Amino acid sequence: MVSGDMENTSKMSTLGSKEDPEKPNVVATRHVSKNKRSERTINLILNATEKVILESGASRITINNVCKYAGISRGTFYRYFSAQDDLLEAFSHHKRDRFHSNLRKQLAPYSDPDEKFAKLVEYLDAYLENGQARRLLLIAPDYAMRWFESIFQDSINCFQEDLKIIFDSWDIKLGVKLDRELICELIIRYILSEQLVPSGKLRRSMPLRIGVMIQSIIVGTMRKA
Repeated sequence: MVSGDMENTSKMSTLGSKEDPEKPNVVATRHVSKNKRSERTINLILNATEKVILESGASRITINNVCKYAGISRGTFYRYFSAQDDLLEAFSHHKRDRFHSNLRKQLAPYSDPDEKFAKLVEYLDAYLENGQARRLLLIAPDYAMRWFESIFQDSINCFQEDLKIIFDSWDIKLGVKLDRELICELIIRYILSEQLVPSGKLRRSMPLRIGVMIQSIIVGTMRKA
């Protein structure tokens, strides 16, 4: 009798230890929630950093001002960044990633390579018209130049990935292997040159100018072939 009771108790214990498939995973939910809060806080800090830099310049940025704009305490700040240099490096990567993330969103709906390229030109034109990069250059020139230099090669690599479908199409149509890295480098250099010396109304001819640039590269590539 005792043996039977113990067996029944053991079975009940085993059944009770099984996870209820309808019961939410509380630990996982808390983890996701915590990650979302962390991501939200980091974005608040990075957005506040941009505001401070655009108002005062990178040389005058202080952790106190960033915390004030972000609406957080210094303790919360140090939970995510060890020092001001760490913050500025993260901000540089944030700006670069946001540029390419927005570009990918703009290009995503288009499967036709020519339409994709036209959207790329449109995006670059809007960026040059409304972006904050030139203001950053005027207010914090030393920081802006270091930023441009630090993201240069990464941006070339990102453009090659973003424009892969376009390059694949051009290679097939032209029967040549285009120098993708060179084309992307020239696009980046064009963007940077517009920050330094804006072309104003002449920028409206950007699609034609980019087309001529690429055509020149194609001709050079075909001659080498």
